[in-house]
Amino acid sequence: MSPRDMAGRTVVVTGATSGIGRSAAVGFARRGAEVVAVGRDPARLKDVLSELTEVGQVKPYGVRADFARFDDVRAAGEDLRGRFEHVDVLASNAGAMFRTRTVTADGFESTFQVNHLSGFLLAHLLRERLSGGRIVVTSSDAYTTGRLDPGDLRAERGRYSAGRAYGTSKLAGILFAAEAARRWPDVLATSFHPGEVRTLIGRGTIASWYFRFNPLLRTPDRAADTLLWLATAPAEGIEPGGYYMDRRPHPVKGPAADPELATRLWDASAAAISERESL
Repeated sequence: MSPRDMAGRTVVVTGATSGIGRSAAVGFARRGAEVVAVGRDPARLKDVLSELTEVGQVKPYGVRADFARFDDVRAAGEDLRGRFEHVDVLASNAGAMFRTRTVTADGFESTFQVNHLSGFLLAHLLRERLSGGRIVVTSSDAYTTGRLDPGDLRAERGRYSAGRAYGTSKLAGILFAAEAARRWPDVLATSFHPGEVRTLIGRGTIASWYFRFNPLLRTPDRAADTLLWLATAPAEGIEPGGYYMDRRPHPVKGPAADPELATRLWDASAAAISERESL
């Protein structure tokens, strides 16, 4: 990619203050894009904006939003709609893992709301701005451990497992991208597996030690490479709704390949965010 191959384009990156999101935001800034960094923590958001200013040619914009709160996401969407006429790329990357089952103020299991429902909501709030643009969803091969029931998005049935909840949310991301490609043909929607990455994911869980200190894991920069590629490569070379790893299509299996489940999840998610009239 040339240093300025995204000049004049606007890119929204959620979960932009650390890990894959931060690396992707920096990559977009270096390529000349106007980067909108969305993050929960004000101090970390200020820090990443400072870095983006140093490496980029266009002043970045920051939006504070806690994806465990729909009100925050709605406020972020309104802010962005008022500021930008067009969004070229939405990198739906915000993610978390919770040690025990917790419920958000909106009444949903926290991992599922942060990792899927809030990204689904933001995409709908930006729907008109995204026409002709792209959505790239950060998923994971952990989707194979998920157990998705569109009738139980609050995860009230069965025993809670942090790993399974995370896998379920990543399965939802793959299905969301596939269904978005079907329903929104003017938006190129894809998802990808970044590999196992050294990040801050899973703080408070046993998994956090694995993801923070394992020297064999990928760096966030390497993990963000496919995200950057899906956002910038010629559209004719990318499969709408496809799931990718290392810049290549990566076949999905089981529920992730079920179009009926994708439709049911979309409808249940729409009901969950109480935005049905605008979908």
